[in-house]
Amino acid sequence: MNPNEPKSVLLEARNLSASHGQLVAVREVSLQLKPGETVALVGSNGAGKTTLLRTLAGVHAAQGGSVWLQGVDVTPQPAHRRVQQGLALVPEGRRLFADMTVRENLLIAQEHRGRQRDGDAGWSIERVVQALPALAPLMNRPAGALSGGQRQAAAIARALMTNPTVLLIDEVSLGLSPRAVDDVYRHLEELRREAGTTLLLVEQDLGRAMAFADRVLCLREGRIVLAAAAAGLDRNLVTEAYFGVEHAT
Repeated sequence: MNPNEPKSVLLEARNLSASHGQLVAVREVSLQLKPGETVALVGSNGAGKTTLLRTLAGVHAAQGGSVWLQGVDVTPQPAHRRVQQGLALVPEGRRLFADMTVRENLLIAQEHRGRQRDGDAGWSIERVVQALPALAPLMNRPAGALSGGQRQAAAIARALMTNPTVLLIDEVSLGLSPRAVDDVYRHLEELRREAGTTLLLVEQDLGRAMAFADRVLCLREGRIVLAAAAAGLDRNLVTEAYFGVEHAT
């Protein structure tokens, strides 16, 4: 434990870098998430958003910098150890076991979670269904038979079964119908309100991200080029950061 680490910070990246071969995808990114906070990560395709989330989760190796979870340097830890420490990733594409039921997908996640934390009753199937009631009639249905919105909800539920302190969600609305997106965000709002879940999510829909998040981070060419509270944020300012618009002086 770092004695100088603020206890109010759950997840921190310090000068984090990551590459795909010779291509640097994340360039010395630093960020912090506080308990109960929702942060939206936006940026164009290829900006490095997915690589950043995967590096935070330990799925992709860091080339430089460090990742801290509740004051502990987890950079050397593989993904499954970070899950046990409370860091869960909902990856792009959901990646459920299609031939298993939703219930079976959740039980597999439960088997691989870490020790229950003090004062935390932990996530059970019953608690997940209470938080995400739309899953109740789907529990015995094969994951491969679900709609896009249902798969996203099931993937979020699977991540919750690991008892996460921080939930990373990649491409929340990718490939979903507008109605399915509304459903998914309703689930996320329930989690935030009822469970105080801390969220870092990648979202392509700028308006949705600004409306839902407490803070917005804009990533361009692997760097954070804008970090601001969502409330009152000028959409034009975000758009300019998103596309790298330069103003003449």
